[in-house]
Amino acid sequence: MKIAIPVNNESENPDIAESLGRAPFYMVYDTETKTSKTIYNPAQDSPSGAGVKAAQTIVDTGAKILLTIRCGDKAFEVLDGAGVELMEGFVGTAKENIDAYLGGKMSKLETIHAGHHGHGA
Repeated sequence: MKIAIPVNNESENPDIAESLGRAPFYMVYDTETKTSKTIYNPAQDSPSGAGVKAAQTIVDTGAKILLTIRCGDKAFEVLDGAGVELMEGFVGTAKENIDAYLGGKMSKLETIHAGHHGHGA
């Protein structure tokens, strides 16, 4: 299974990004191989629709779980429609968030906020 996490840089254990659509990168962790790769978020500088574009990038990775601090309503629609489960991440490193999820210490993301809809980050 693949887990996606919005992250701030391409380091081995980056900090989770607080924004989903405007995150610079996404880390994709494979629970079977215990390996991860970091991909660039092409939507981070989009004048509008960053959340939807970012959500599609995540779907395209094959991730079934997304660990995120925040998610907008339009991005949620894309992710939910693709069967990606959203879990409530926390400020910390990608590894801390992955370990919390795998240890059963993370709950579903319940609060979906209204997107910015063209109003910038």
